[in-house]
Amino acid sequence: MKKHLLFLVLAFSSLPFHAQDKKVAEECFQKADYKCAEEQYSKLAQSEKIQQLQSEYYNNLGTAQRRLGKTSLAFKSYESALKSNPMSAAVYANLGSIHSQKGNKQAALDYLNKGLQLQPENAEMYLTRAKVYENLGKKDLAAKDLNQILSFAPDNIYARTGLANLKKNSGDLEGALKDYNQLLAEKPESLLYSGRADVYYKLKKNKEALADVNKAISIDPKFAQAYVNKALILFDTAKPKEACASLDKAVSLGYEKPLLFEHYAKCEVKK
Repeated sequence: MKKHLLFLVLAFSSLPFHAQDKKVAEECFQKADYKCAEEQYSKLAQSEKIQQLQSEYYNNLGTAQRRLGKTSLAFKSYESALKSNPMSAAVYANLGSIHSQKGNKQAALDYLNKGLQLQPENAEMYLTRAKVYENLGKKDLAAKDLNQILSFAPDNIYARTGLANLKKNSGDLEGALKDYNQLLAEKPESLLYSGRADVYYKLKKNKEALADVNKAISIDPKFAQAYVNKALILFDTAKPKEACASLDKAVSLGYEKPLLFEHYAKCEVKK
């Protein structure tokens, strides 16, 4: 009986330390210190006995590894997360996203479809699936997914910009510009200025594009995509040094470096 009580005391006394480890991991992630986050979530995942929590830690570990460019390790972490909790929609979302990034479109759709069965109103998964459909040339299905989001979240800015971007990527730049102007009139946000900057860039209006992307950064200095857009504009205006610095800033804020290899190649040429 005494041994049993001693075991319970030791078990519960470790809980504050476990909570502290989780807090450290979360703080590392919030500060974009993904190496620290990777180390902390790896420890948490390996020591956790509650499967649902273990799944959460493996899932966060995978995301930290993606941010570090460790795609193969991220795959393994997400798969471990799914094994710990096969009913986690968040894990299906990440597996769908990472398969999409690697070009495995059918695998991406399989995971996203399963995830949406668990959470039929998960905007993140609809957004990812819409992008997969667009890459497959199924723009009607992409638009259907984006409009599905608006059916339960009519103010979802990502769905609305997604529809504008469908026009942009289909070559209807003036239509996309009109949509972005309307969105910005309603809510002048960093995401929208960055998106309109990309439309201006494709219209060869670099002055307007640079003004918009700088506005996006002034509103949200941690918006990684804005720095990527700025780099493209700077490359186009023969400012490679500043462009490469902007790419580095995007990566430091969590943008996955493997997605920028094509642009970083221009930095290597200039060295």
